[in-house]
Amino acid sequence: MADRIQDIARPLDAAAVMRLFPAPPRLLALGEPTHGEDTLLDVRDDVFWQLVERHGYRTIAIESDCLMGLVVDDYVTRGTGTLDEVMAHGFSHGFGASAANRELVRRMRAYNEDRPADERARFAGFDGPLEITGAASPRQALTALHGYLSAAVDPALLPCTRQTLDRLLGADDRWTEPEAMTDPARSVGRSAGAGELRTLAADLVSLLDEQTPHLLASGAPDDWDRARLHGRTATGLLSYHYWMADTAPARMTRMLGLRDRMMADNLLALADRGPTLVHAHNSHLQREKSSMRMWQGPMEWWSAGALVAARLGPEYAFVATALGTIRHQGVDTPPPDTVEGLLYALGEDPCVLDPALLADALGDPRPAPRMSPWFGYAPLDPGHLDSVDGLVFVGDMRRP
Repeated sequence: MADRIQDIARPLDAAAVMRLFPAPPRLLALGEPTHGEDTLLDVRDDVFWQLVERHGYRTIAIESDCLMGLVVDDYVTRGTGTLDEVMAHGFSHGFGASAANRELVRRMRAYNEDRPADERARFAGFDGPLEITGAASPRQALTALHGYLSAAVDPALLPCTRQTLDRLLGADDRWTEPEAMTDPARSVGRSAGAGELRTLAADLVSLLDEQTPHLLASGAPDDWDRARLHGRTATGLLSYHYWMADTAPARMTRMLGLRDRMMADNLLALADRGPTLVHAHNSHLQREKSSMRMWQGPMEWWSAGALVAARLGPEYAFVATALGTIRHQGVDTPPPDTVEGLLYALGEDPCVLDPALLADALGDPRPAPRMSPWFGYAPLDPGHLDSVDGLVFVGDMRRP
């Protein structure tokens, strides 16, 4: 078995990845089994720059707040702000502290110097303004959408004024109440004001769609695209808050599903713009249902990858990443009878494999999944090899 696997493992580069597909996918999703490891981000960035320089890709999208990501894109495309400001305010989930992310942003800005707009590398976050502990106020998204429409269409068409939005929104800390995640009674998501905001947000998005020919003819396409992002985010956040205030057993399942649906909508919009490399946790990009055990018990929902694949078919490709060790987290050399153990013994690092060839080499029954001693790392499930388009293996994580 080891000899057969050795024969199908290829050194990782963009060309080896692209050979896995009959045609370049519009969305090439590269997963990771854990967050916070710059080794994995260095691998991501090597592949991204090769895709840019040799395969026509222009955008990288990561699992970070989609509105904060606009700060990064403004910097790398137009030089707005400073690198320090961008790293502090352009990433969520603590990702701005990553040295690899900083180098990516620096290099993107340098690459874009003196390039025409259609040749510049672009950055996007595709997560909602959400954390596992709560969600943002819809103020930023709603007021940005309203401001864009106010400046571009007949004011008589608008369903409300900015003052009405401010009155209904109230103080932002009402929306970001940390206890609301575990106590629905602390959420404002089903208040009368929130209900009215949901209606107004839907009407503003409808007006944006209705006025698309005029908006594209009279303004910059990027401004229209951002208005659509603000509309998706506003309606998504209001739905998320609505379910946060619910007391039914389906509450957390709906919230988890809403987050991935918001991710999927953002990815589909990026696919319309052009070929994009997507980087996020494997669980958000896989075609199977995602699962998580929470205080309410086990939860299952369709991942962003599953939702996007249902729409794009073969134009969505998912390359999962498996790894060998994260010794600083207690994840030591993988057992030799696991997929990770077999790949670790090859000494090919990093490498990429065709999952169909790997499944054939493993035979039946497939190895049991590796067990992780650390909650922050999700090992590869060999049973999912039939639903991934490629597998990247990275041996050892460097100590941060």
